[in-house]
Amino acid sequence: MDFNFLDFIWVFFLLASLQPLWQKRQIETRRYQALSEFERQRNSRVILLIHRQESISLLGIPLSRYISIEDSEQILRAIRLTPPNVPIDLILHTPGGLVLATEQIARALIRHQGKVTVFVPHYAMSGGTMLALASDEIVMDENAVLGPVDPQLGTSPAASILKVLEEKPMSEIDDQTLIMADIARKAIAQVQRFVRTLLEDNIPVQKINPQDIDTIIDKLTTGQVTHDYPITVEEATEMGLPITVGLPHSIYELMDLYPQAKVARPTVQYIPMPYQNRPILPEGKGKG
Repeated sequence: MDFNFLDFIWVFFLLASLQPLWQKRQIETRRYQALSEFERQRNSRVILLIHRQESISLLGIPLSRYISIEDSEQILRAIRLTPPNVPIDLILHTPGGLVLATEQIARALIRHQGKVTVFVPHYAMSGGTMLALASDEIVMDENAVLGPVDPQLGTSPAASILKVLEEKPMSEIDDQTLIMADIARKAIAQVQRFVRTLLEDNIPVQKINPQDIDTIIDKLTTGQVTHDYPITVEEATEMGLPITVGLPHSIYELMDLYPQAKVARPTVQYIPMPYQNRPILPEGKGKG
């Protein structure tokens, strides 16, 4: 059978169109194998919640991923499929998200009878921190951070709205601000009540010193700092949270299988291998 140049062109385009599908299937297989291996090592159910903050252009408006109802549906299903005595390992990489979805996941975690461990390789802010509070142990990279869980009303912190009532005479505050302040007061009380429920969890054992609970609630929910304030490992430990420093290397390998969407030019670049010894710089050859 004879092939002409046009036939080769068609074969090339066919292979090129199949390559993305093959690459997608290949990385999905690698993810499944890595998850299965980590589950065998830990003898646990491993759940990943990774939001890479990739921007998706929709009519010129950038969109970002966050904890959603779809996430809570999938995680609740994974927890239901896990026997009560089997530990759960949750790997978190998220900026936070919907309060409803976060509380559903957190309640399911504290109801699980087996040990729940949360791994934070980089950050778990806002709702991510709330999920970490639902665990029995928080394992973090030494440079990873958590964040405050104070409620936000639109673009304004609830605590800042209440500050208006303290700073201005009541006669100078409009009705809409008073309504927002009432909602803010309720939101803070609701979050504090829920965080207390998480911190007082004693299944399978009491994880927080009862004397530290009020201090943790006050620091995390009352807007003493901005909502994006990074709570370091040292600060979280000082608060009394059950922090362990040092992640298994397989966690980093799993994160590599969930890369950020590529752009035309990389913003960070390096040789992806550890140095056994620091490179020796050449000696300067100045005059004298």
